[in-house]
Amino acid sequence: MADQASYAGKCFCGAVEITASGEPVAMGYCHCSSCRQWSAGPVNAFTLWPPQSVRVTKGGEHVEGYQKTDTSVRKFCELCGGHLYTEHPLWGVTDVYAAIIPSLRYQPSLHVNYAETVLPLKDGLPKYKDMPAEMGGSGDLLPE
Repeated sequence: MADQASYAGKCFCGAVEITASGEPVAMGYCHCSSCRQWSAGPVNAFTLWPPQSVRVTKGGEHVEGYQKTDTSVRKFCELCGGHLYTEHPLWGVTDVYAAIIPSLRYQPSLHVNYAETVLPLKDGLPKYKDMPAEMGGSGDLLPE
């Protein structure tokens, strides 16, 4: 897999570095209150990867985690508090925040948890009330 794409990222202070290899399985926006509170923003831009595609390449001893729900283990740098990624064990994916891997061409394809939005967006992408059915959600779409 020498031809496999690789995207480098780091925390806010640079003490922790990660690499995501290959291509994400999905990219989009999450509007849930947990993501909004964690990111301190009105929406979270996510990139979902197979867990084995995401590696901490430097500063692993500084990676801390916080688990509020069964669906998410949020990882951050203990030195600067910079967000790194979220493990989603029930869904078998790892969310690397789009903002920390600037070399990845971010191409969102959907919105999830749009029923909770505080920032309505008109971009033509599907807007799931909660999650797609294949991820355990209702699969219901909401209008723009």
